[in-house]
Amino acid sequence: MTDIKVIVFQLKGKEYAIPVNQVRSIEKVQHITRVPKTAPYVKGVINLRGVVTPIIDLRSRFELEECEYSESTRIIIVALNDMEVGLIVDAANDVIDIPSQNIEPQPEVVGTVEADYINGVAKIDKRLLILINLEKVLNPQGLKEVRGDE
Repeated sequence: MTDIKVIVFQLKGKEYAIPVNQVRSIEKVQHITRVPKTAPYVKGVINLRGVVTPIIDLRSRFELEECEYSESTRIIIVALNDMEVGLIVDAANDVIDIPSQNIEPQPEVVGTVEADYINGVAKIDKRLLILINLEKVLNPQGLKEVRGDE
């Protein structure tokens, strides 16, 4: 059993985690250029050190109510395969190690959109961290499957 190093971030009062090896950087919110005809959760693109990076608002991806960006709002730049994407989160606080034995499969919750994007739940002391499945979050088909449209 090994530990998994994760970045912990907040969305609407809940704590989520992404493996550090999938995270490139954490940035403050900057000007986002809107791109027409994209999914509602795609906020647009930013120019990050010369690279045009698409930005997804995780609140709207998980169908949580959106809120104004604050001083603590961050964009987590994640990499999956050859794709880099920014995820807007309420706050990104810390990097922790999660022992593998503390990770449980996702609970069977019916009717929540975010359940489709979860790899599991980790218990650390009194905290519950929801482990995000980036492949499903970033998969454009994911939303269609969740909603049932073709």
